[in-house]
Amino acid sequence: MKSLSPHSTIEIIIPNWNGKELLAECLHSLSRQTCREFCITVVDNGSEDDSLPFVRSEFPQVKVISFSENRGFSVAVNEGIRQSESDWIMLLNNDIEVEEQCVEMMIHAIETYKEYDSFSIRMMSYHERMVFDGAGDAVLRGGVGYRVGTLEKDTGQYDTDRDVFGACAGAALYSSRFFSVVGLFDEDFFAYLEDLDINMRAVRAGLKCKYLAAAKVYHIGSATSGSKINPFTIRLSTKNNINVLVKNYPVSLLFRFFPVIVIYQLMWFLFVCKKGQLNAYFKGLREAVKQVKLMQQKRELINSSHAISIKAFGGELTLSEREAVKSIMNRRKALGKGNFLLETYNKIFL
Repeated sequence: MKSLSPHSTIEIIIPNWNGKELLAECLHSLSRQTCREFCITVVDNGSEDDSLPFVRSEFPQVKVISFSENRGFSVAVNEGIRQSESDWIMLLNNDIEVEEQCVEMMIHAIETYKEYDSFSIRMMSYHERMVFDGAGDAVLRGGVGYRVGTLEKDTGQYDTDRDVFGACAGAALYSSRFFSVVGLFDEDFFAYLEDLDINMRAVRAGLKCKYLAAAKVYHIGSATSGSKINPFTIRLSTKNNINVLVKNYPVSLLFRFFPVIVIYQLMWFLFVCKKGQLNAYFKGLREAVKQVKLMQQKRELINSSHAISIKAFGGELTLSEREAVKSIMNRRKALGKGNFLLETYNKIFL
């Protein structure tokens, strides 16, 4: 890979933890880019699998930041962002293959959509190349994010650039201004839903995000944690779901969205029971309770510096959930499954 200046238009920041094999393919895909206006930083979270010697040996032009222990996604990317000197920052998971024209398409978007401070990348399944992993992030008002298009077959339905609620931090492009306005990722989240939190703060700040149909990556998914459903993911997802609600919802929205919050929490609890993960669930709840006061303090800071009204923010959340529910229904319909409950929810609450 050609050595690139730290003052390149885009700095690509890749967090890594024991992902040597994944990282190798990710970096090789970046070496094949048609545009060279980028540099790369790998932030290693105390890997014990020779990730660091590998990068320093095979990719000496890649900047390396290393921690002695796993300090989580947010801490890792934040350190990369702090040390970046580029005008634009791309966050990229290590389990992603980047299509050859992706950086070129991002540069084109920066020049075309000058009023935008973040971009969502077209994410496809690594193993099923015609199946979406995500086409922009939406939100469910129960306090979680949803990658629009997840598990949908590509029939051209997401071939057009469009405004979205936010970007999945696994493959997203942000201006340096974005972080100066919104702040960095919340390090109290460690991992999971930290991108939903920052997306909510960006919407409150009046910033816009655009989904880029032509900038494409292929995502394995859950490669670091080992699986999508395990005690680690259940615990952090439960804790951070509560943190998102307490931190980002003004009290009036908590009351307004109380019915949908209860519905989501009930469905999540039933899902956890089905997967036999009650211990992890209750551990996550206990951790969330311990952080309630801290999240309330953070909410006050957000409320004191917001750019759009609470009513407008609530409208953005509802509009985004409509898109998420539509995507879920489309996926279920394609699989021959019914949508009675979702249709009923749609009619009553959306």
